[in-house]
Formats: sequence, C-alpha cells, structure tokens
Amino acid sequence: MPAPAVSATPPDAQLGEFELIRKFFTRAPVRAALGVGDDCALLGQRAGTQLAISSDMLVEGRHFFPNVDPRALGHKALAVNLSDLAACGAQPLAFTLALALPQARAAWLEPFSQGLLALADLHGCELIGGDTTAGPLNICITVLGEVPTGQALLRSGAQVGDDIYVSGTLGDAYLALQVRLGHLTLPEPVFAAARQRMEQPTARVALGLALRGVASACADISDGLLGDLGHILERSGVGACIHTGAAQELLAARGLYGDNHAAFEAQIGSARALQCVLSGGDDYELVFTAAPAQRAAVQVAGHSCAVAATRIGQIEATPGVRLLDANGTQVPNHYTSFDHFAA
Repeated sequence: MPAPAVSATPPDAQLGEFELIRKFFTRAPVRAALGVGDDCALLGQRAGTQLAISSDMLVEGRHFFPNVDPRALGHKALAVNLSDLAACGAQPLAFTLALALPQARAAWLEPFSQGLLALADLHGCELIGGDTTAGPLNICITVLGEVPTGQALLRSGAQVGDDIYVSGTLGDAYLALQVRLGHLTLPEPVFAAARQRMEQPTARVALGLALRGVASACADISDGLLGDLGHILERSGVGACIHTGAAQELLAARGLYGDNHAAFEAQIGSARALQCVLSGGDDYELVFTAAPAQRAAVQVAGHSCAVAATRIGQIEATPGVRLLDANGTQVPNHYTSFDHFAA
C-alpha cells in the first residue's frame, strides 16, 4: 500500500478545497477501477459476494473533544466504520470521506490523514472519494465491504439457549469520558490506558470474519452493551440473561490495580465498573451469540485473532434482559445506553 501523503505545506497555511484533497487524500487506486478525482468512483464486485455498506458521522463536541489529537481522530473516524463491517462479518474494501472543516489547516490535516490512512492500509481499505466543505468540524465516512452471499452476520439470528459473548474488554472508554468530564479522578497510568481505548478503538474485523458460520447473531458495541445487545434481542424476538459477575470482569482498568482491590474499590468501585460495562459506549467490541455446541469454535476464532471472547449470559425466550449476580439472584436493571436524542 502507498504511504499516507506527506505535505511540505507550512503547517499554518490555509488550503483550498481541491488543494487539500490533492495533498492529503488523493492516492493511486488499488482495488478500485477509478478512485478520487471524478464525479463517481468505480468499484468492481466479485461474483458470489454481497456488498456491506455502513455510514457513521463524528461531530465535534458530540463524539469527540475539540482538543483531541487529530491523528487519533483520523484513526477513530475509520475504526468506528470498520467495526460495523466486523459486526457483519464483512471484509473491508473501500470508503468515502465527507469532511466539514472550520479551517483547512495543514497542521491539522496532515496528522488526521496519516491516522486515517494508516488504519485504512492496515485493513486494505482504500479511500475512493468523498466531499469537503467549510463548516463545524464533522467527519462522515461510508465504508464498503464484501461478504460471501448468504454468510453475513445479522442481528436477527439469535436462538433461545444461545450463549452471549463479548470480545475484548468493555467500559474503559466510558471510564475515560468520566475523567474528561470531571466526574472522576484516576491514577495517570489507568487514565492513559482508558483514554487510549476511547480515542483509538480497535475494530474487530478479523474476529468478525472468523465468526462467519459460528455466531448466530452479532452487533458492535458503540452505544453500550445492553443497548446494542438489545438490538439483537429485538430483531431476533428473544430475551437475555446476563451474569453481572462475568460482565464486571470485562473492565480492563480493573487489571491495572493487580491485587490492590482496596485501591480499585476506592477509586472506581464494583458498582461503577458494572455501569461502565453495561451502559458505557465507544468500545467498538462485538457482542454476539452462538449455540452451546459452538463453544470450542468460538474460542478457536478468538485465539486465531488474539482477542478474548468472554461468555456473559444466555438467550432466553422471555423478552427483556435479566441481570443475575454471582449467587444467581436477579438484580434491578436500571441501566440505560446512549441515545443521541434522549432528553
């Protein structure tokens, strides 16, 4: 893959629309028949495959802080879209970028494009077009992937008796957000690790591919575990039971305290840890279901991608989500996930 564009433009220079596209976002087509520069890009499709298409928008002040590192922002802008492909079991192909900028400054555009294109190269996902305009900082990416016909992972396939799994760890991005909002104070190493999870998430593309034919349903976790699991439950017409003890262990920050449980409880606490895991967003892990007969296959899939797949519950016939503690006692479910238009 070609390296991200590097500009000799002075960092404080104000660029024109087509100059910034040429300097930072124009590359030779790799898979596309025609890339950036025409009214439309041209992308061929292999026989026996379906296109998977998803769009996500990141708005300054809503999805990221104004002073975020532009390199990290470029990474995240694409990662959240790749996460949708992962949840569908789709191989990334290409993406478009629509970018509104308050100012077209090389000092911001260069690291932003480098973070964006480095992740694109890692997944063989080429930038094939888009749009730029002046306005409040807004990043909208549409990503395209491919999946063999009939093999896409959907939200609608969960069956009663299926296990519920989560990839990786959950809740640390939300923990970092609480620190940034001034609601919590953490030791610097703990905050740094949590902030990394918030600003530079890992899209589980390889795991999504490995789960084709193994998982019965899948979604990515952008708005919180219970909210995104809820989409699976709704589309599948089922309910779920979640074991809170297993869920609490998903918070990676817990491991940074080692055996110092007193410090963990004093600074974070089990109740907040559970809230972060169940309600926090911005993790971009996968929540998926699979039949008990697939337990070995799930572990093989996770091992092949070097990512843990933790079983946290089961699919039930009764609608809704039951939370059970370590003793099997049902506990109140007062957790809510993120909603852009909630009061």
